[in-house]
Amino acid sequence: MHTTSVNDYLRQHIRTVSDWPAPGVQFRDITPLLQDPKVFRVLIDAFVHRYMDADKRPDVVAGLDARGFILGAVIAYELNVGFVPIRKKGKLPFTTVEETYELEYGSATVELHTDAVKPGDKVLLIDDLIATGGTMMAGKKLIEKLGATVMEGAAIVDLPELGGSELLRTTGKLPLFTLVDFAGH
Repeated sequence: MHTTSVNDYLRQHIRTVSDWPAPGVQFRDITPLLQDPKVFRVLIDAFVHRYMDADKRPDVVAGLDARGFILGAVIAYELNVGFVPIRKKGKLPFTTVEETYELEYGSATVELHTDAVKPGDKVLLIDDLIATGGTMMAGKKLIEKLGATVMEGAAIVDLPELGGSELLRTTGKLPLFTLVDFAGH
C-alpha cells in the first residue's frame, strides 16, 4: 500500500498557472485546495493539529488579506480562539494602526484595528503563501505595535527562491511553518 505525506497530498492539489499575472511567473493557485471538501479538511487539520497543544496554542489568529482570512478564520474556529483580519488600507471601519511595505513596483499599506489584540497576546499570523515576505513582515509589525507577540508565521506555500522566508526568519526573527515549498517562482 502506497502512502502519501500530507505535504505531498496538498502539493498535488495546488494548481500552477504559467505566465500569470505576468510572463515568466509560475502562479501557485491554492483554490483547488479549498474546492474539494476532503482536501480542504486535510489542509485545515494540518494547521490545527500543529497548534492544538497548550504550548503552541495562540490566543488569537490573525489572517492577512485576503486568502489568510479563509484559512485563519477556520483555524481560529477549530482552536476555539478569536480571529482578526489584517486588511488593505481603507477597508477597516474603526480606529487602526497601519504599516507600509515595499512591493516590487511601489508600496502597499495594511491595517489592523487598534483593539484587535491585547498586550501579551500570542498571535498566529497566517497567509496562503510566502513570496518576498513583505506582507507577513508588515503584519508582524502591526501586531507588535499593539503589544502582542507573533508566535509563528504560517502559510500553505513557501517560494524560497524569492527570499521571503529567509528574510522573515533572519531579519524578522519570526519562526515559520509552511506545508509546501516550491522551487522557482
